[in-house]
Amino acid sequence: MIHEHTGRASMEKEELYAVAAEVDELREKITVPSSPAELPGLVTASRRLTELSGLVTTLADEVQSRADNDTAGLDLGPVIHAYTAASIHAGQALANYTEAYHQLGTLRRHALAPDSGDLSDTREAAFRMAQWRLELTRDGLGAVSRSLRESSDRIDSTPPRILAALSRSARPANSIYRPPAFDLAKAPVFRLAYTPEPRRGR
Repeated sequence: MIHEHTGRASMEKEELYAVAAEVDELREKITVPSSPAELPGLVTASRRLTELSGLVTTLADEVQSRADNDTAGLDLGPVIHAYTAASIHAGQALANYTEAYHQLGTLRRHALAPDSGDLSDTREAAFRMAQWRLELTRDGLGAVSRSLRESSDRIDSTPPRILAALSRSARPANSIYRPPAFDLAKAPVFRLAYTPEPRRGR
């Protein structure tokens, strides 16, 4: 029996692109400052941190919903792998932004303190670290969206009925459609023709 899921591959590919577009929007909200005056405030930074955490959660939810769904005729392994691969970059982006967030807290702590040589060095170091980590965050988010799009492009969209007609070696490796199981009950039965031995004369 062929389970008809024509269109599911296209749907999964479009969903990967949709998540990538959301990542691009988040990346645009995070800028790399050229001076301390351009650093985000802690309120804004807190919102961005929440959104980055939400991205990691979104990727995990996408994996969970597919891992729990054992649908006959489908193998969503390529899609699941797409989200887990992207989660590596998302986790790194979150870690880098968290470090920048910490540096913003350091600057806030010393904002009203009187200037001194050591304090100036502390502020400069905090700014440079925040600047670097924000740049790494943007790079990480760019890697997330690229990973999702590249994974989407690799997923094969050949319909199940066409795949069923292909030999096992000819089937694309990155298809989400499982080949139909071989049903022994419906297999053709080949019987050997019985040819009696010629009678021998007495």
